[in-house]
Amino acid sequence: MKQWTPARLANAKPRYLELAEAIKSDIDTGVLAPGDRLPPQRRVAQDLGVDFSTVSRGYAEAVRRGYIESFVGRGTFVKAPDALPARPDPRRALEEDPMMNMPPEPDDPALLARMQKGLEHVSANLLPLLRYQSVTGSPQDRAIAADWMQANGLPCAPERLAVTPGSHASLYAILTVLCEPGSTVLCEDVTYPGLRSIAARLGIRLIGLAGDRDGILPEALEKAVTDHWPAVLYLNPTLQNPTTRTMPSHRRQEVAAVLQKHDLPLIEDDAYCFVAEDAPAAISSLIPDLSWHIAGLSKCFGAGLRLAYTTVPKRGLMGQFSQAMRSMHVMVSPLNLALLGRWIEDGTAAEIQGFVRKAAAVRQALAAEVLQECFTVADPLAFNLWLTLPRGTSRAEVMGRMAGRQIGIMPSDAFTVTGLPEEAVRVCLGGPIALGELHEDLIALNDAVTRKDWLG
Repeated sequence: MKQWTPARLANAKPRYLELAEAIKSDIDTGVLAPGDRLPPQRRVAQDLGVDFSTVSRGYAEAVRRGYIESFVGRGTFVKAPDALPARPDPRRALEEDPMMNMPPEPDDPALLARMQKGLEHVSANLLPLLRYQSVTGSPQDRAIAADWMQANGLPCAPERLAVTPGSHASLYAILTVLCEPGSTVLCEDVTYPGLRSIAARLGIRLIGLAGDRDGILPEALEKAVTDHWPAVLYLNPTLQNPTTRTMPSHRRQEVAAVLQKHDLPLIEDDAYCFVAEDAPAAISSLIPDLSWHIAGLSKCFGAGLRLAYTTVPKRGLMGQFSQAMRSMHVMVSPLNLALLGRWIEDGTAAEIQGFVRKAAAVRQALAAEVLQECFTVADPLAFNLWLTLPRGTSRAEVMGRMAGRQIGIMPSDAFTVTGLPEEAVRVCLGGPIALGELHEDLIALNDAVTRKDWLG
């Protein structure tokens, strides 16, 4: 029981009101803390030299005002301030970038509740999670990562696995390990814009390889190796960004054979490996001693986590890779790791994965229905489609007509490595845009591509 005596009462107000206000004042100043048990009313009356009824009325007034609460047989306690319900902060929604290729966002209340519950684990471990920790994740985090990858058909040894702050960070670090300024990197002729940005920053020359619907041509790879003596080949073979194409097994084997022949390293950017179903085995599994495999997590769980699982070709390279990561990022966020780890262990991650796959398929079906007159390349599980424009329609024209709409559209210029960009755009179907608004924007896009009877 709290050894508490209220301040002496003045005579300006009725004494019972002064007692209630004295309780509130001592709560505000910290003299009384939530959960403190107040002395019996009779003892307070004796200490203050007032009638018992005065103290009784004062306690009752404090209860009415919500300062304290009384329980028969237990006593009177300082009440914890009512927790304000967590409300979305509209300012947090102002920074989203619709041009990025985002997954559909969960809208099922039960799933959202499970996701939010994972934050209880983060909160319960808050102080240790705010400390400096391993640059590539703790042994526990790497073990969780290895189990998740195994469950998704991507077996790897935990000692060769690093957890990093996103695929972009992994790619940057790998290129600093493998390349010097002026080095040549091979890639698809239409490729991930992030690679182009990093290469420009590091002074690396990109050579785009010709391909067909199955991916880069083995003969084009063979010729480029002998012509340019590249440092590494970069590929995004599953749900390739931006074309959404997945390289079939036979082409992966052909590419692996060329790399093996020339002892050329591979960076396999598997950004959609946790979204795609029934994709062929990773190229990295065919030539593990040559391959850096980046298993992205943003496309399944959201880019805000900034996490990726990277497998290095040899344990001897882990030190160089870790040092590169440390110099650029210090460490992966323990807060993010704790949240994702809890989601994986309690099954929430698998539920999110299932939702994303189902929602992507729904959105792709909607796009296929609306854009029937357009030439598109898409996959049921991709978050985007690749739209080739008809003759006489330019990407600048389409971008202009679609300005101000929420649907994310990116011109082919951002992806083109070799030659002139084709008249094509990437259309993003995921992110925060609701299904109804997506439908309206797709109708507008169809009109922008197929109709010329507009006034600007």
